[in-house]
Amino acid sequence: MGYGAQRIYTDTELLERLQRKASDESAFEAIYDRYWNKLLAIAYNHLRDKQASEEVVQEIFITLWERRSKVEIESLPAYLATAVKFAVFKAIATEKRHQDLISSNYTQETVQWDEPQIHARFLEEYLNTVTESLPEKCRLVFIYSRQQGLVIPDIAREMNISPKTVEAHLSKALKILRLSLKDIQLLMMVALLKEF
Repeated sequence: MGYGAQRIYTDTELLERLQRKASDESAFEAIYDRYWNKLLAIAYNHLRDKQASEEVVQEIFITLWERRSKVEIESLPAYLATAVKFAVFKAIATEKRHQDLISSNYTQETVQWDEPQIHARFLEEYLNTVTESLPEKCRLVFIYSRQQGLVIPDIAREMNISPKTVEAHLSKALKILRLSLKDIQLLMMVALLKEF
């Protein structure tokens, strides 16, 4: 099984093999072997429960296999890290709902309020992760524009580049973020469907 010792395949090559019509199971196994421990560490860091963490990571790989031909993935590490964080937040929200049901102070309004808060926190973390992975100048332009509220001429002066270059970097950043959000919307829809 797997690819043997003669060659290490890149994430991009593994994804291409995984998403072909005749899916390459050994590519899936290679992704699983490459990322299982990393994802488990992320999940365990949040949940502090080995069994719950393993269940979360297993679910992510099952979903990746089931949706391999449908999902668009720009970066495999970012996609999987985001998937595990989202699954962790869902697990925490579910546990909180169970605790609320047991608690004498339980109200339906509290539980309904928690879910959007969890999603908002997750999306904020996800966008921060994507922003951090942008090329350096692209990332700086985006931060100046969206987080510090600077306009294009001010950013151009600050970075000593032309306004056209600023526009190009900003356009690239927004394109990457839009593509990444498509991935995450799909993840969220899958997670929500699994609740029914």
